[in-house]
Amino acid sequence: MMRRPRRGTETQTGGPRAGRTRRGAMRFPIEQPVCYKVISRHSMATGHGKTLNMSSAGVLFTTESPLAPGERVELAVHWPAQLDHKHPLKLVARGRVVRVADSAAAIVVENHEFRTQGANGLNWR
Repeated sequence: MMRRPRRGTETQTGGPRAGRTRRGAMRFPIEQPVCYKVISRHSMATGHGKTLNMSSAGVLFTTESPLAPGERVELAVHWPAQLDHKHPLKLVARGRVVRVADSAAAIVVENHEFRTQGANGLNWR
């Protein structure tokens, strides 16, 4: 009988499942501009960075200042495709920080949607 791996751990690189988390979501090395905001009752910190990799379950991105595990975050990621070949899109994802390292944070995506960027692009104005 095979034992099920612990949730949230990663496989080692180079194996047949390289690039996958043990949860089964394939990671893609997508580097796109990102704007983020921490959603808290006490403050609304914002910042910019770039995505390092993405999957259907989570996003790893750079941050301007450290984020803490457990913080709720909303990301706006520049999406490389356009709606009707003329309207820039952004992926808006909300989730919880599950891992931090150096100047990067990983969130588990709780919900997401695609929106047009509009005049403000990725900014929250």
